[in-house]
Amino acid sequence: MLDVGSGPPIVVIPGIQGRWEWMRPAIAALAARHRVLTFSLSGDWGSGSAVDAGAGLDNFVRQIDRTLDGGGLPSATICGVSYGGLVAMRYAAERSHRTTALILVATPGPRWTPNARVRAYVCRPFLSTPAFIARSPARLWPEIREANRTLAAALAFSAGHIWRIVRAPMRPGLMAQRIGFLDGVDHACDARRVSAPTLVITGEPALDRVVSVEGSRQLAALIPGARLATLDRTGHIGLITRPNVFAELVTRFLVEDVGRSRASHSPQRPQSAQSETH
Repeated sequence: MLDVGSGPPIVVIPGIQGRWEWMRPAIAALAARHRVLTFSLSGDWGSGSAVDAGAGLDNFVRQIDRTLDGGGLPSATICGVSYGGLVAMRYAAERSHRTTALILVATPGPRWTPNARVRAYVCRPFLSTPAFIARSPARLWPEIREANRTLAAALAFSAGHIWRIVRAPMRPGLMAQRIGFLDGVDHACDARRVSAPTLVITGEPALDRVVSVEGSRQLAALIPGARLATLDRTGHIGLITRPNVFAELVTRFLVEDVGRSRASHSPQRPQSAQSETH
């Protein structure tokens, strides 16, 4: 578990690859404003927890519980990225008393199901990994180039991201297992059960070539009172291509929307006799 920064606590859940290290730019930007707790998903190197194959998404619900307990926190904002967004939403539905706010970033929609390519990956994760890696640049380069003002900056970002991936490699078998955990899950039901203030963040539809932005918007429509925000000049990985903009969007939501909501629901302190005389 990583625990950095100070301020209002946020637990950040990584995507299907399971490694928090891939999100380092976003974690650093958030930690300048908040206390950030994050981890690699259960079963991965450094996670400190094994996977119970029969528990499905509850593996990660329990992991978030352990993270909050380890940090001495009764509750926190729960932020999930991509696949981690489905985990975060399940947690908010199951643990409303521990979820002060919910943030979903580039999260698959309520009707998401594995396509033929994903099903092939699940069946043959190790054999399919080279093709998965080979296709990634074509999916991500357009948004990397758009988020960076110059070609040199885009290439520098790409080199840094590749280095993060090399230092914290994904495990194909675990990724396939995590996809399998979604079988039979009613994401729409989870969405409707969320009671915490919620922000759904997407990239631009033309730039997110991993998850359907329309699906994320459908998810936002199901969550009571959810707000929807778009990170411009980004796609699926906008939280790391534009980390400071992402962190500012999160902070503004927590201060303005969540803070105002709490203030409006707090009992008003009666004025003292002295203050009434002035």
